[in-house]
Amino acid sequence: MEVVAASPDPVRMSFLSALLRDAGIACTVLDAHISAVEGGIGAFPRRLAVAREDAAAARRVLRDSGEAPEG
Repeated sequence: MEVVAASPDPVRMSFLSALLRDAGIACTVLDAHISAVEGGIGAFPRRLAVAREDAAAARRVLRDSGEAPEG
């Protein structure tokens, strides 16, 4: 797995996940539970991960959609 984006905003992560899934790229949101437990102060951003072989395509989809990864 390779992280292609990170954000403390759960809505943005849902949107990025939808972009990737619409492009046929399976993805997983990591750290969603710890991010929720810490109270939303942004100390633990959620991370969006894809299979290593899909990372370049995922980054391209995000970039072409105007959603350049934050981290």
